[in-house]
Amino acid sequence: MKKELIFLGPPACGKGTQTNRLSEYLGLPHIDTGSLLRAEIAKETEEGIIAKSFIDKGQLVPVDLVGKIIAKKLQGAECTKGYVLDGYPRSLEQAQKLEEINSSVDGENQVTFKAIYFDIDTQILLERIIYRQSCPVCGEIYNKKFKPSKVENVCDKCNVELKTRNDDNEEIAKKRFETYFEQTAPLVKFYEDKGVLYKIDANGSIEEVWERLLEVINA
Repeated sequence: MKKELIFLGPPACGKGTQTNRLSEYLGLPHIDTGSLLRAEIAKETEEGIIAKSFIDKGQLVPVDLVGKIIAKKLQGAECTKGYVLDGYPRSLEQAQKLEEINSSVDGENQVTFKAIYFDIDTQILLERIIYRQSCPVCGEIYNKKFKPSKVENVCDKCNVELKTRNDDNEEIAKKRFETYFEQTAPLVKFYEDKGVLYKIDANGSIEEVWERLLEVINA
């Protein structure tokens, strides 16, 4: 049966770390919309330039723009057995767009759809963001306070200098939280009403959250 998994929760709640691991566990593609958008920005495409103007302000990228990028990805051969989708949808409008995309792609296939919500303390989130670092080669995520690299500012796997995203600062982080609670949080009720929402406690260690996630996935 095809598995379609989406993940909800505020910025830095741990979705990226867990969904990447879950992708390997299930053998399904990990689709990180943030990475897809950053790739467009790096290429300086028309879509990337427009997306960057919104991201730099801590605002959501327009629905149609993100929808086009997501639809192309989900229609690919690698998603025939399902997907692990991180970072989309982020609004009710995007949720409706995703339903349209899934309906078009799934056809008569049997599908299991789950929306998994990461519930976590806001203060912890802020610290996760402002201390976050990542490897420009392998994409591994570190945190100076919670998950530091063995050698300061150097990736354990690639031995290259870690990078900090320009938008990983307190001012933009707070704007991102405001945007989330105004536009994305209502998705919890949206999927809850549909009977497909599963909440997990995202406070605690990576392993603790992973075990909680597996309980939901295997339920």
